[in-house]
Amino acid sequence: MFRKFFAVALGAAMLLSGAMAGEALAAKFVTIGTGGITGVYYPTGGAIAKIINAKKDVYNIRASVESTGASKFNINAINNGDLEFGIAQADTQYQAYKGVGDWEGKPVTKLRFVFALAPEAVTFVAAEDSGIKSLADVKGKIINLGDPGSGNRINALQVFKEVGLEPGKDFRGEGLKPADAPHTLQDGRIDGFFYTLGHPNGNIKEATAGKRKCRIVPITGMDNLLKECPYYSRTFIDMSQYPDASNASDGKVETIGMLATFVTSADTPDDIVYAITKEVVENLDEFKKLHPALESITKESLLEGRTAPFHPGAEKYFKEVGLIK
Repeated sequence: MFRKFFAVALGAAMLLSGAMAGEALAAKFVTIGTGGITGVYYPTGGAIAKIINAKKDVYNIRASVESTGASKFNINAINNGDLEFGIAQADTQYQAYKGVGDWEGKPVTKLRFVFALAPEAVTFVAAEDSGIKSLADVKGKIINLGDPGSGNRINALQVFKEVGLEPGKDFRGEGLKPADAPHTLQDGRIDGFFYTLGHPNGNIKEATAGKRKCRIVPITGMDNLLKECPYYSRTFIDMSQYPDASNASDGKVETIGMLATFVTSADTPDDIVYAITKEVVENLDEFKKLHPALESITKESLLEGRTAPFHPGAEKYFKEVGLIK
């Protein structure tokens, strides 16, 4: 009797275990590459994951978020199959797909656009005691351009090239991560730093609210860059967001910017991309509340910033709801 009961119990346990294993096998696991935990990319990736995970019983998709080196890293990881999705600046998306810049002669032909996210501004913060009030004032100074592989660094190098300044020759360029820049500036080890991001941002608030007074430096004289690079546009930083900056009374500071975008690979299944696109669009009001930098997103702006082909899964959804004719 005991043996019979044990056999039945063991069989039931094996069936249950098999069912659980089957469910695990059927689940579709995806990872979203973001950026540093203090920036906008990380919480934005978390917001996308939260929205799709809330419908795991519908789509059986399990999304997780990974803090990474941001744009360039994410695109390369997607290309290598290490990430399914990533957030990348529109400029790095353009360069990777076209095979220019850091991808010279090696285009990422499988890169696909899903939707656009928040607008970002190339932001240059400098210590007031450094005397830097314009790009030309960096001569002889120490400027953090951003860590290798980051969109920040690409943008900073393009900006300085446009005004004829070269790191290593005209000034000393550093490669710190964004999270390390504000306290390094406050400690007096650098004179300024670049960070491309959506505003308001915690790093910029930290830098401008420190004991060492700081300003946000305008980035002007970019006419040729704007003509050559279709992903850039003129934009302004609202200084009311940084009341402790030494030039807070300027109202707005001119710079250049672009959109952050959500990208994937042509190899990512259509149904997964369709589901994520659908859930973000249909929960857009909730999504926008998850970070102040996302507030300006509209259903129409989700289609901007595309310099690589649409992923078929995203394109299918946008056509269904009439956003693409």
